[in-house]
Amino acid sequence: MSDTIGELSAVELSAAIRGKKISAREALAEHLARISEVNPVINAVVTLDADGAHALAHRADQLTASGADLPPLHGLPMTHKDTNNTAGMRTTQGSLALRDFVPDADDLIIARLKEAGVVSTGKTNVPEFGAGSHTFNDLFGTTTNPYAPTLSAGGSSGGVAAVVASRVQSIGDGSDMGGSLRIPASFCNVVGFRPSTAVIPMPSDVNAFAWLGRTGPMARSVEDIALFMSVTAGKDPRVPHPEGLDPNVFRTSLATDMRGVRIGWSRDFGIGVPVEPEIVEHLERQLSVFEELGAIVEEATPDFSEADLVFGNTRAMDFAAGLGPLLARAGDVVKPEVHWNVNKGFALTARDLIETAAARTRLERNVQDFFGRYELFASPCAQVLPFDASLRYPMEVAGVPSETYLDWMRSACLLSATGLPVLSVPAGFSSAGLPIGLQLASNHYTDMQLLRYGHAFEQQTGYAAVAPAVEAEPLTTASA
Repeated sequence: MSDTIGELSAVELSAAIRGKKISAREALAEHLARISEVNPVINAVVTLDADGAHALAHRADQLTASGADLPPLHGLPMTHKDTNNTAGMRTTQGSLALRDFVPDADDLIIARLKEAGVVSTGKTNVPEFGAGSHTFNDLFGTTTNPYAPTLSAGGSSGGVAAVVASRVQSIGDGSDMGGSLRIPASFCNVVGFRPSTAVIPMPSDVNAFAWLGRTGPMARSVEDIALFMSVTAGKDPRVPHPEGLDPNVFRTSLATDMRGVRIGWSRDFGIGVPVEPEIVEHLERQLSVFEELGAIVEEATPDFSEADLVFGNTRAMDFAAGLGPLLARAGDVVKPEVHWNVNKGFALTARDLIETAAARTRLERNVQDFFGRYELFASPCAQVLPFDASLRYPMEVAGVPSETYLDWMRSACLLSATGLPVLSVPAGFSSAGLPIGLQLASNHYTDMQLLRYGHAFEQQTGYAAVAPAVEAEPLTTASA
C-alpha cells in the first residue's frame, strides 16, 4: 500500500484512513519519505517538524481506534504555505526579517484545516512576502519545477504546487493576490483555485475590508479542491463582508451538463496582453473539449481596459498597509521588488484612490455585462512557460519587455482585479513537456458551479494524472 499512498487523492486517502485501511502513521511515513526523496531536487519544504507530526499522527490513530466521529481530513499529512501563520511553527514569509518568527496563533485557514483533522508537518517555500510568481528568497533559496527542475515552479504558492505535483501530499493551502495560486498550478500541472471574496475569510488587524488577496487550495483534482473548500469556507465575525458561501455547497455533486453553456475565450484579454504563441495555440486546441461536451465557445472578453489600474493601485495600497511598518524597521534585508511596491502604495494620492474606486466600479459593470451573455470566461493562465529558475522574473514575454516584476503576471492580475472566482486547471503540455494551465472564471459567488465546469474539463482530459519524474539535478544557485 505504501507504494501507492502518494498517488491517492485527498478524498481517497481520507476515506482509507477513516476506513482503517491505512493508518495516519503510515500516511505520514510515506509523506516524510517522499519529502526526503524529492526535496533535495525541488527545495520546496523549508521547515519540517517530523517529531511533532509523528505525535499528531499517533493521536489521530488513537482517535480512529476509539470509534469516535472522525473529521473530514482525518490523518492527512500536509505542509503549509510559509505565508500562512502556524502556531508554534516558524513562519518566515521567505524573509530574513522574519527568519526566527514563531506565531502564537494559526491563521484562520490553518485553524480550520487542523480542526478538519490534518497532520501539520512543516512549511513550504515562498517568494519573499509572497511578492511575485517565482519562488525564491535569500533565506531558503529557489524552489524548482518537478517537471523540469532547472525551471521555475511559479509562485507565490510555488512550494505548495511543487509538493502537490511531486506526490508529497494530495492538497495544500495557498494564497493569491496576483496569481499566486493559479500560476504555480499552471507551471506544475495541478489545480489552483482562487475563491470569491471572503468565501474563506482572511481576518486582518490592518484592513478587515481588504478584498484583493485570497487564501485557497491546490490539489491534483477538482474533487479535492471541493473537499478543501468544504472545511475552510464559511463566515468569520472578524471579516465584515456581507457575502459568503455556506461550506455545504462544496459538498454537493460536481456533475454538470455543459450543453448550451456559453464560454467566452480570449487569447489576450482584449487589450493586447502578450502571451507566448505556443501557449495560445495549445489552449485554443483544448477548447474543443468544451465543444465536445456541448458548450458554445466564442471569442469574447470583458472590458479589462481599467483592470491594470485597479489591480496595481489596490495591491500597492495593501502592500504599504501591511508591510510598510516592517520595512521601516528591517527594510535593509528585504528585496527591492517589495520596496518598490510599498513605495508605490505610499505615493498614492487621494485623487489616485478616487480614480481607482471609479475604475473598479466601471470594471464591475463590464464584468456583469459579460456574464449577462456568457457563463464562463476562459483565458491563458500564465503568459509564459516555466522559465529559467535562476532569473528573478521573465525580462520579456513574446518579445515585449517587462517593465516591472508584475508585467509577466498580467494574465492572472487582470482577473484578480475583478474579484471573481478563478480556477486554473491542467490543460496539457508544451512541445518540450512543460505544463500549461487553462484559466476559468465565473461570476461572483458561483464558486461551486465554476468547480463543476473545471471538473467536466478534467474528466475529459486527465492531464493531472501525468506525474513528474523529479529526476533531474537540483538547481545549484542558492537564490535567484
